Amino acid sequence: MRTAIVTDSNCGIPAEEAASMGVFVVPMPVVLGDTVLEEGVTLTSGELIRRLNSGERAKTSQPAPAAVTAVWDRVFREGYEELVYLPMSSGLSGCCQTARAIGAWYPKPVFVADVRRISVTQRQAVEDAVRLRQSGMGAWEIRTQLEQNADKSVILVAVDDLSYLKRGGRITPAAAAMASVLNVKPLLIIRGKMIDSFEKVRGQKQCRKRLLESMQSFTGEYRQNGYALHVGVAGSFLCDEDAAAWLEMAQEAFPDEDVRYDPLTASISCHTGPNAFGMGISVRPADLTV
Repeated sequence: MRTAIVTDSNCGIPAEEAASMGVFVVPMPVVLGDTVLEEGVTLTSGELIRRLNSGERAKTSQPAPAAVTAVWDRVFREGYEELVYLPMSSGLSGCCQTARAIGAWYPKPVFVADVRRISVTQRQAVEDAVRLRQSGMGAWEIRTQLEQNADKSVILVAVDDLSYLKRGGRITPAAAAMASVLNVKPLLIIRGKMIDSFEKVRGQKQCRKRLLESMQSFTGEYRQNGYALHVGVAGSFLCDEDAAAWLEMAQEAFPDEDVRYDPLTASISCHTGPNAFGMGISVRPADLTV
């Protein structure tokens, strides 16, 4: 049986790379002013960050049901017999619940996996799904494998400019002003379904160091339990040099891992603003040895 893997653009996989992997992507809508753009189609991550830096306001929303089914329809027109859909975490958006509601009446076999991931960890789930398909698993088995690992991932994100969190209501104006005066950088954690405050650190240099130390601790816990891991970093940097420097720091901290850099996707960047940076780790499925 031909099994398709479908995700949304929160995974950060560019269209050409997704096509080479045999993966279909539902673009996330991004609202800039009065214009609705599609992430990865009519809006790149670099353009989004530049426009945020120039003072434009941006927000994301769920893809319309018609946008989701348009991709599903394409899958079946191309001869696939079933699909597994990996949207962003149900704890961060209603995309997963909406997809399950759509899938309940869709006339073809659709299996929606709540992988509870976003950005680099969502990418890692998609890559695992591809490998599981290559091993001979169908959509139901792939969904089962991925959901068994849904809570075994961690993302830490550091925010450079607190005004974006203030706009989103995640911190009060007074707290944002005080943190700015004191040069305090918040570390946010996404683990399972929730996004929450993890730590507050003085200065960006110290923040990067603390983020890497914390991630080394998390990876140590997982490895003690015998898990194989994925490690990735991301950022919303305005300068390529800053992105390269962040990747180099992460590679030095994790010399035994194949650490890759991806731009932060719109659903995170709209809340963190430019020059945010983060790292994600996730556990590989137990049946995946490659």
